[in-house]
Order: sequence, then structure tokens, then C-alpha cells
Amino acid sequence: LPGVWAVGDVVRGPMLAHKAMEEAVMVAELMAGQSGHCNFDTIPWVIYTSPEIAWVGKTEQQLKAEGVAYRAGKIPFLANGRALGMGAPTGFVKMLACAETDRILGVHIIGANASELIAEAVVTMEFHGAAEDLARICHAHPTLSEAVHEAALAVDKRPLHF
Repeated sequence: LPGVWAVGDVVRGPMLAHKAMEEAVMVAELMAGQSGHCNFDTIPWVIYTSPEIAWVGKTEQQLKAEGVAYRAGKIPFLANGRALGMGAPTGFVKMLACAETDRILGVHIIGANASELIAEAVVTMEFHGAAEDLARICHAHPTLSEAVHEAALAVDKRPLHF
């Protein structure tokens, strides 16, 4: 209906507070005559368990079902100095990228601070970035974010620490 707006749990998609916020900003932009933006493909999902679970984009099962050729890079937190120092070596970062373009199609993280680490993948995917884009960025050491960097390198089968 023209002039009727809805966001959050009453519209399609996951029932996530951060998705509702993005939708609300989009609606406010549209109501103000601006071009609204909300990319549902880059909404991060987080499960606050121990260890945390976070993901954005497609899964390997979805890519296979869609017939998309992809490459995967997976790095265990056991190979990350900060995770070891924190006593949190459980989990991994897995990155899926298009075999042809290297564009990141999905990132899945299980481990300490996964809810924070997923943001780097969300930003890269929002701007159609490639695994190589993340692989070329210097990450501070020792940090958990180095596992995201290593996963990007692993997409091209060249991780440094595993």
C-alpha cells in the first residue's frame, strides 16, 4: 500500500534487531525522498553461544545447489596466536569466493568474538570485494582478525600460518 511502511519482524527475512535498524533507516530515507539502501545479502547472522557463531552470505551447500563454482579457504583458530593466548583455540574462519572473479560470496566464523569479526567480511561483501582485497590488507598482530586475513589467503591456497 502506498504510504504504509513496515520494518523488522513484520516483514520478510530474519528476525534480527540489526536488520530492523537497517530497514528503518532505509524507510526514513525513502520517506525523505532519498534513495534507500538495505542489502539483505550482507546482513550478518550471529548466534551468541560459546564459542560464538557468525556468518554472512552463502553457504557451500547453497553455492553447490546453485551451480556456482567457488573456492574455499578455511583457517582454524588453533593457528591464531591471539586465540591461543586467550585460551580460545576452538573454531575457524571459512571464506567462500567465486572461482572466476574471486568476489567473496560467504564467510562463516565459529570462535571467540565471531560477532565482531564478521563485520570485516560484511564491509568487503557490501562493496563487492574479493578475497584478494582482504588478503592485501595488513592486520595488526596479535589479533583474532588475522584469522580472517589467513582465510582470505587460504582461498588462493597460500595461508601463512597454517
